[in-house]
Amino acid sequence: MKKVQIMGATWCLVQLCMPMPIVAAPTDSIDAKVEALLQRMTVQEKVGQLTQYSGESQATGPVTFKGDQEKSIRDGHVGSLLNVIGANSTRQYQQVAMQSRLKIPLLFGMDVIHGYKTTFPIPLAEAASWDLAAIEQTARIAAIEASASGIHWTFAPMVDIARDPRWGRVMEGAGEDTYLASKIGYARVKGFQGKHLGDLDAVMATAKHFAAYGAAVGGRDYNAVDMSERMLWETYLPPFKAALDAGAATFMNSFNDLNGIPATGNAYLQRDILKGQWGFTGFVVSDWGSIGEMVAHGYAKDKSDAARLTIHAGSDMDMESNAFHEYLPALVADQKVAQALLDDAVRRVLRKKFELGLFDDPFRFSNAEREKALVGHATHRQAAREMATKSIVLLKNDNQLLPLSRNVKTIAFIGPMVKAVKDNHGFWSVTLPDVDYSQFIVTQWDGLKNHLSSGTQLLYAKGCEIEGEDRSGFAEALRMAQQADVVVVSVGERWDMSGEAKSRSNLHLPGVQEELVLALQATGKPVVVLINAGRPLVFNAIADKVPAILYTWWLGSEAGNAIADVLLGDTNPSAKLPMSFPRNEGQIPIYYNHFNTGRPGGDDKVGGYVSGYLDVQGSPRYAFGFGLSYTDFRYSDLKLDRTSMGKDEKITAYLTLTNTGLRVGEEVVQLYLQDKVASVVRPVRELKDFQKVRLAPGESRRLHFTVDREKLSFYNAKLLWGAEPGDFELMVGASAADIRLRAAFELRD
Repeated sequence: MKKVQIMGATWCLVQLCMPMPIVAAPTDSIDAKVEALLQRMTVQEKVGQLTQYSGESQATGPVTFKGDQEKSIRDGHVGSLLNVIGANSTRQYQQVAMQSRLKIPLLFGMDVIHGYKTTFPIPLAEAASWDLAAIEQTARIAAIEASASGIHWTFAPMVDIARDPRWGRVMEGAGEDTYLASKIGYARVKGFQGKHLGDLDAVMATAKHFAAYGAAVGGRDYNAVDMSERMLWETYLPPFKAALDAGAATFMNSFNDLNGIPATGNAYLQRDILKGQWGFTGFVVSDWGSIGEMVAHGYAKDKSDAARLTIHAGSDMDMESNAFHEYLPALVADQKVAQALLDDAVRRVLRKKFELGLFDDPFRFSNAEREKALVGHATHRQAAREMATKSIVLLKNDNQLLPLSRNVKTIAFIGPMVKAVKDNHGFWSVTLPDVDYSQFIVTQWDGLKNHLSSGTQLLYAKGCEIEGEDRSGFAEALRMAQQADVVVVSVGERWDMSGEAKSRSNLHLPGVQEELVLALQATGKPVVVLINAGRPLVFNAIADKVPAILYTWWLGSEAGNAIADVLLGDTNPSAKLPMSFPRNEGQIPIYYNHFNTGRPGGDDKVGGYVSGYLDVQGSPRYAFGFGLSYTDFRYSDLKLDRTSMGKDEKITAYLTLTNTGLRVGEEVVQLYLQDKVASVVRPVRELKDFQKVRLAPGESRRLHFTVDREKLSFYNAKLLWGAEPGDFELMVGASAADIRLRAAFELRD
C-alpha cells in the first residue's frame, strides 16, 4: 500500500466534521463500551478486527493481501497493521481508519525485539547479564521510543526455552533454563507495558511463541515438536505463565505442531490452558501466516477449514494469512462458526483498543514532536552502553591478559567484525528509513580508538571475510600483528546468521575465521579474541590455544564503546552464560538440568558402558551459568537455619561471599537444588534462585536464600503439582558446573 496522503480539507473532514461514534456513556465501563459497539457491527466488520496485514515496509514473511489495502481499512475490514514505521505514517493510516463507518482505530504492531532506534544487545545477550532491573529498563526504553513513533504493540518477549543452539531463534530468548527465563520474561513484560496500558510510554507486550517452539526437532525452524505432558508443563509453560502474571496483554501462538496438532489450531493450549485454567483475558495473535500454514501441515484441508479450526481453538487475530478475512463471514453465515465465538474474539481486541485510549484519541501515540524528542535520546544510548557491558561474557583470561594495560604502545585490531556496522545491530533490529546507522552505531574500531590515549597506536587489518575461503588477507594481518604488543581479533557470525529461519547444522565459526585466529596466535603475540554471535558457537581450537576470550554477542548501538569499556577495564565483566556451549554439534541438545540415568557417564568420561560418547566427554565446553571476572570471589561458611522442614515451613541458607581480588566486581551467586529420590526422576540440579552481588576488593557480604515448598515442587506422573517428602541437596555456585558449597536437608510429610 502506498503511503496515504490526507491533507487540507480531508483532514478537516476526518478530524472535525465526522464525530466519533458514541458507543456508550463516558462513565460506563470498558466492557459496556465494547458491548455497545459490538451491537452495531456487521459480521464483516467484526472479522475486520481480527485481521492484521503488513504495512509499508519490513515484511517478515510472505505478504498475502493483494487488494486495495486503503479501501479495506476504509471499509472497516482491517483491525491492525504491523510494520508501519513512524508517527507520521501511523497517523496517516489511522486517518483512513477514521473514514470507516464505525471509526474503529487501528492497532499498530512491530517486532521491537531489542530496542527501537536505540538498539540494545540481543535478548540472549541481555539474559547473560542476569540483571533483571537492567533488562526491564531496556524494555522500558524500547517502549518509550516505539510508542513515541505511533507503535501500540510489540511482538516480544519471546519466552521459548531453547536447548538447541542450532535453532536460530535462540537469539530472541533467555536460553535453556525455565527459572531464569521466567524471571526475565516477567521483567521484560513489565518494562514494555510500564505502569499502565494506555500511558503514552507503554506498548502492549506479546508472550511468544505459545507453545514449545524452542523444542523443534533438530533445531530446524518451523519443525514439529513431540514431548511429554510433564515436560511441557514443567519446562516450557512456566515462562508463559510468568509473562501472564506480569500482565502480558497478548500472546502469539507458534508455527510448530505440538504432539501432532499445530499450535495455531491447538485448543488444548489456547482454550484449555491459556484462556481456561490461566484465565487470560487478552487476545491471541497468530504468527505470520500460521493459520494458512495448517493446510501444509496436513491438519486443515483448505484455508476455510484452517480459519474454522483456528477460531475454535482460541486464536483471535489472523496475522497475514488472510484466512479470517476471506472465510470467516461465510463460516458464520453457514453456522460452522458460532456468532458467540466470533464475538468473544472481537471483544478481546476491542477491549485492548479501549484500554490504550484509542477510542478517545486515535492519534494519541502518533506525535511527531514527541517522536523527535524521545527516539534515540542520549540517556537511552547510555543505558544501551551499560547493558552491553553487562552482557559481555569473559570466557578465558590466562595470566590476566585482560584488561589491557593503559600503557600498551601498539594494538593490532584485526578481523572482519572490527569495522562492521550492521553486524553489531544484530538480527530482529528495527531499521528506520531516516537513520544513518553508519553514524548511529558505534563500531568496535571507533569504540576502541576513542578510548585509547594518544600514546597508543591502533593498527588495523581485516584479515578475511566472515564467510568464504579467501586467505589473501592473512599476510597483512600477520604483518600488523608482528608490529603490535597485543593482538585483538574480532570474529563471528554475520548479523543475519542467527534469527528466524536461520537454523544451522554447523555451529563452527564461518569461513576461515578460526584459521586467521590460530595464525595470529602462532606469532607468539598475546591474543584476545572477541566472538560476535547470536547463539552459542563451537570454537574448540581457539578455546584451547588463545589466552583471552570475550563472548560479545551482538551488542547493538553502543557495541564499540561497551567492548572498549571491558577490554580496557573501565567495566569489570560480570555476565554468565544463559545456555550451555557444546564441544561439538553431536552433543546437542545439551543442557545442565538433565535427568540422570542408570549408568551415569559423568562429565569427563569417554566410552565404557555408560551414558556418553566414545569420541567426546559429556560436559559442555562452557557450562550454563559460567562467566569469569577480572577479580576473584570466595564462597564460604554455608549454614542452614534448619536441616528439616515441614510442608508449611521454610529453610534459610546463609553463606559468605568475599571479593578476594584487586578490583570491584559483580558475581552472580546461583542456588541449585536436587530432589534425591522422587516418584519420577528429577534433574541432577535445578536453578531455583540467584543474586547478583557487587563487592569492593576485600569486601565480604553475608547472603541468604530462602527455600520453601514451592521451590521443591514439580509435576508428578499424574501432572499434579507438589513437593514430595524426602532428601534434598542444596548447592551454591558460580555456575551449574562450579558448585562451591553444598548442604543437605529433609522435607517432612
